[in-house]
Amino acid sequence: MSEFSSSTISIDAPITEVGATLFAVASYPEWSGAFKKVDVLESDSQGRALKAKMTVDAGAVKDVVTLAFDWSEAPAKVTFTLEDANLLTKMDGAYLLKSLDADTTSVTYELSVGISMPIPAMMIAKQEKSTIDGALKQLKEHIEG
Repeated sequence: MSEFSSSTISIDAPITEVGATLFAVASYPEWSGAFKKVDVLESDSQGRALKAKMTVDAGAVKDVVTLAFDWSEAPAKVTFTLEDANLLTKMDGAYLLKSLDADTTSVTYELSVGISMPIPAMMIAKQEKSTIDGALKQLKEHIEG
């Protein structure tokens, strides 16, 4: 699928706190059930991951992926693209952050995946949406406590 699935959630925390959590890629397994292990392979001068090898377990999708991160629009947006995987042929996405007020942040998660097995596009879109919704819910719970 070339289109992204997406969802948005409001988190009761300042954009700096939400961004710090999302931008700490190595810490994803601490709050996201979809990531079992993260090894940062390359970082920028600010310590943000440019490339990371991640063990993913998102329901029907289980894989080890290498993602490249683009921070050029941070803190409003961080994007990632798939560089290598065993099963996935595509795993591209973005987190978009917007300050609603001093203590509330809107987070939109966009995701598009492709898999090397013949799976109907409708089922891929359903898995994307499930992954996104789960990640946003876990992010909110982690930050809000």
